[in-house]
Amino acid sequence: MSELALWRRITAGILLLVPWVFYMVYPAYNMAKPELGGVPFFYWFQTLWLVIAAVLSLIGVLLLYPSKR
Repeated sequence: MSELALWRRITAGILLLVPWVFYMVYPAYNMAKPELGGVPFFYWFQTLWLVIAAVLSLIGVLLLYPSKR
């Protein structure tokens, strides 16, 4: 295993773990205010993290499988 491969695995693991940490701290963002376009904070924050999680997952997969693009 090369140094680059180990670095890629660790980075991909961290990128895939970050969304899980934010979803597990649910009580910290379980509130109605502030609103964004009439949508309570709880809903738009989760929706925002859904997009962020997708992007981080894509980056993680590209790090793990660079030759299969």
